[in-house]
Amino acid sequence: MNFDQIEIVAETWKPQEILAWGFERFGDSIALAYSLGAEDVILIDLAASVQKRFQVFTLDTGFLFPETYELIGKIEKKYGIEVERRQSHLTPQQQEEQFGPQLWKRGPDQCCNFSKVEPLRDKLAKLEAWITGIRRDQTPHRRNAGKIEFDINFGLVKLNPLADWTSAQVWQYIREKQVPHNPLHELGYPSIGCTHCTRPVAQGEDLRAGRWSGLQKTECGLHLKEQP
Repeated sequence: MNFDQIEIVAETWKPQEILAWGFERFGDSIALAYSLGAEDVILIDLAASVQKRFQVFTLDTGFLFPETYELIGKIEKKYGIEVERRQSHLTPQQQEEQFGPQLWKRGPDQCCNFSKVEPLRDKLAKLEAWITGIRRDQTPHRRNAGKIEFDINFGLVKLNPLADWTSAQVWQYIREKQVPHNPLHELGYPSIGCTHCTRPVAQGEDLRAGRWSGLQKTECGLHLKEQP
């Protein structure tokens, strides 16, 4: 099958089938992006059931919650993997010296670009495909995400094995499989990012309301179809 046919057929595949296809097709040129969410720990658990050895990386902005760093260590120990930390070319101190304090308040898109988009671009330039935990019901920008698609932003294939999952399915899997996850989820953080741009979500609020609260922003730029 050509790639267009794969995109269509993959919509009927289970997550394990998508991961198995990706690992077989791309070998060492595919990596799983651990973006700190509950979906990503599920993908790591599923990937471990499909393939013993696989690449996992995360974007370490220097502003992650202590619970997040602790979870990375737990995941590495449980699955016998090493989570690669990708960091910005600018340290938090250098960023403050060049652009002033608290850039995330004055220029959140610029801050995300330094801390996340550029390090991701550097990593993906070395790959042919990447795996993400995005779901279609998370944000309007993700509504049309395919389980397998071509990422025009970064110029490679993108696998979204959980694209059609709901939040209920995510938590059912975590409970049944006893998958390690961030304890902040139980404290009202459905989506977890940097400490200064993440807050708990109140009952009745949108699940992404805790990210960049008070700003017209729900995405850091990694999964937008067009970069700003």
